[in-house]
Amino acid sequence: MPQQLPKPVRNLGWISFFTDFASEMVYPVVPLFLVSALGAPVAVLGLIEGVAEAIVSVMKGLSGWHSDKAGKRVPYIRAGYGLAALSKPLMALAYAWPMVFLSRALDRLGKGLRTTARDAMIADAVDCKIAGRAFGFHRMMDTGGAIVGVLVALLLLKLLPGEYRLIFLIAGLPGLAAIWLSFRLRELRWADDPGDGCSTVDSGPEQATQPSVEATAQAKSVGTLGFSSAYWLTLGLLMLFAFANSSDTLLLLRARNLGWDDTQVIVGYLLFNLTYALSAYPLGILSDRMGRWRMLISGWVLYAAVYFGFSVSDGGSIWWLFPLYGLSMGLTEGVGKALISGHVPVLRKGTALGMFHMSLGFTALASSVVAGLLWDHVSPSAPFRLGGTVALAAVVAGLILAPRIAKAGKAGREG
Repeated sequence: MPQQLPKPVRNLGWISFFTDFASEMVYPVVPLFLVSALGAPVAVLGLIEGVAEAIVSVMKGLSGWHSDKAGKRVPYIRAGYGLAALSKPLMALAYAWPMVFLSRALDRLGKGLRTTARDAMIADAVDCKIAGRAFGFHRMMDTGGAIVGVLVALLLLKLLPGEYRLIFLIAGLPGLAAIWLSFRLRELRWADDPGDGCSTVDSGPEQATQPSVEATAQAKSVGTLGFSSAYWLTLGLLMLFAFANSSDTLLLLRARNLGWDDTQVIVGYLLFNLTYALSAYPLGILSDRMGRWRMLISGWVLYAAVYFGFSVSDGGSIWWLFPLYGLSMGLTEGVGKALISGHVPVLRKGTALGMFHMSLGFTALASSVVAGLLWDHVSPSAPFRLGGTVALAAVVAGLILAPRIAKAGKAGREG
C-alpha cells in the first residue's frame, strides 16, 4: 500500500498552490502594466527580470545554509511567502517603474528565502525512499496553482480591460490564503541520521525540537562544504543539463516567430503547465520504484527531442511539443531534488539544496543569455539546437557517471 505523505508536505503543497495562483495572475499582466500604464521602455522589463532572478539564486544559497545553522525551517518559509503576498498589492501603488522593480524584488527575495527551506523541510519530513513522491506532489500543486492563476488572469483581463491595479489587488487574496496556511506549519523533530540522507522525522511540538548532540557533532565534523563525491557528481550533471534549459520565454517567442498569435501562445503555455502538473506526482512515485537516474535520463532524452523539434518544426506542427515539454519537466524537476537530498545528512540538507538551487539558477541564467545572443546573431532556431545538443551530452555523461554515483553513495552509507 502506498505510503501516505505526511501533513507538512501536504500543507506545503497547498501553500505553493495559492502562492503560484497569485503569482501567475500577476506575471502576464506586469509587462502590459509597465509598457501601457507606466510608459516604461521594454529594456526595463529585461532589467527587472534579470536582477530578480539573480536575487533568487543568491538568496536560495544563503537561506539554505542559514536554516541549517539556525536549526529551523519555518521562519524562512513564513517570511518568504509573506513577502510574496505583500508584493502583489504593493504593485497596485506603483506610479513609476522603480516601484514595480521594488515590488518584483520583494517577490523574488521571498522566493529565495522560502524555496530552499521549504525543499529541505519536505526532505526532512519523508523517508528518502519516497522523496520522489513528495517532491512530485509539491510540483503538481505548485504548477496546478500556476494554471489556475493564468486562467484567472485571462478572465480578469477580459472582464476588466486596463484595470491592472485592481487585478494586482485581487491577486493578494490567494496570497493571504498562503500566509494563513504557513502559520499552521510546525518545526519538525529531526532524527539522528546515518549520513546518507535517509531518515524520518515526526511532527514537532509548537516549538522546534533541536537535533541530538550526536547528530549535530556528526554534521560539524564533515566541514562547511564536506559533501560526498556522490553529491558533487550529481550536482555537476544537473548543472550540465541546466545549461541546456534556457528560459521558457524562448519557447513562447519561438511559437510567435513561427506564426502563432497571442491566444495560441497562451494555450500552448497552458498545455505545457497542464501536462507538467498532471505528470509530476505519478512520475515522482514511479521514480521511487524504478530508480531516479532512469527517470532523469529519460527526461533529458525527451527534452532533447523537444528542443530539436522546436528548431526544425513549422508553426502548424509544434502543438505536440508543448505537452511533451511538460512531460520532460515532470520526469526531471522533482527527481533531481530527490537525488540531491538523498546524498547528504539531515542537518546539511538546507545547505546542500541551497547550493543546488543557486548553482542551477546561475547556470540557467548564463544559458538564457547565450540563447538570446544566438537568437539575435545566428537564427531563432540556434538556441534550440544548442539546448538539444547539451541535453544529449548530459544523457551521455549520466549514463557513464550514474553507476559511479550509485557506488559512491552506497560506500558512503556503509562507511
